[in-house]
Amino acid sequence: MKTMTLSEAQSLPRWRRPVALLFLMAAAMPVAFATWSALLNNFVIEVADFDGSDIGWLHTVREIPGFFAIGVIVLLMLFREQVLGLVALCLLGVATALTAQFPSLGGILTITMLSSIGFHYYETVNQSLQLQWLDKQRAPQTLGWIIAAGSGATFLAYVLIVLTWEALGLSYSVVYWVSGGLTAAVAVFCLFAYPQFESPNPQLKSFVLRRRYWLYYALQFMSGARRQIFVVFAGFMMVEKFGFAVHEITALFLITLIANMVSAPLVGRAVGVFGERNALVFEYIGLAAIFFLYGGLYYFGWGVVLAAALYVFNHIFFSLALALKTYFQKIADPGDIAPTAAVAFTINHIAAVFLPALLGYLWLTSPGLVFLAAAGMALVSLTLALMIPRHPEAGNETIFAHLRRAQPAE
Repeated sequence: MKTMTLSEAQSLPRWRRPVALLFLMAAAMPVAFATWSALLNNFVIEVADFDGSDIGWLHTVREIPGFFAIGVIVLLMLFREQVLGLVALCLLGVATALTAQFPSLGGILTITMLSSIGFHYYETVNQSLQLQWLDKQRAPQTLGWIIAAGSGATFLAYVLIVLTWEALGLSYSVVYWVSGGLTAAVAVFCLFAYPQFESPNPQLKSFVLRRRYWLYYALQFMSGARRQIFVVFAGFMMVEKFGFAVHEITALFLITLIANMVSAPLVGRAVGVFGERNALVFEYIGLAAIFFLYGGLYYFGWGVVLAAALYVFNHIFFSLALALKTYFQKIADPGDIAPTAAVAFTINHIAAVFLPALLGYLWLTSPGLVFLAAAGMALVSLTLALMIPRHPEAGNETIFAHLRRAQPAE
């Protein structure tokens, strides 16, 4: 395959440029992953008879490849980032297609592990390519549009599930085959339709753990811990507590997607205007309030309408997390982006490996406490976000670096 620099790629038709490839991958990934997520809770409850502990173990297994995302650094010695990302995307699609063929605890855990390897390795490489290929000034808004593109693709998948699940009497097998197969097909197309784009800054192919990135690492750790509680238990709650059917939980996901499609570009623009610090502070305050209210669903018996509204708003606040990407883009050495993306992904999944299984047992006795724990994590994240300077850059990664520079002048 032909290799081109980013500047040379500007002479290509728009659909073959690097940004177009990022948009196409962003649209292909959620077709498989979001469909898998939409059907998962009903599938494991109806077919495999899962309880809260079982779903916790499933998500623990799903997060193990994320913990080992640092292995991307080794693979980059053998493959180009762009190729590795697309191969991982193809694996996600194929594994998703096979999900319903193994309707037992052991089978579901095995196929989940394979799809998770594809998902996490794709996401690691994809985040790296985004930060390398996008201009720093336009990155927040472009990332917002990329998020919206992924939401748009998922929107179409969810609409089809809502309209056809009962009308056509679809099975889990058919939906998983179609969604996973489509993602795999797009990945194969991208492998052959696009040249290899050469980033302007060669990436280090070694383990990178720098002291000055400590705040970014800490925010990544808390993000992974907090997000797991929502990913594992919020949707499970809608099925277990409120009895949502497949088309109903998918309709909720659909409403969430519409909200994300509208809000994501605005969020990207807001990050560019107000800065990463303010965006993350706003996100964590909002998430803390939402998780406290989730706990109230169990302690005060609030109804399904509030639960559904909280689910939608939770996703909107999560979209502000793109500010964490652009914060790192501003403070990082250009050659650190790929190896640090792998390290950060591993840090993000440290808690994800043990929290789902651990909290799954807590869920059996006190579901409300699970969400209160997430609220506490959001408050810890808020404390960390307040340490981000208004204008982060290399040498000005935290407010403490700024104070150290100002001290001699006093």
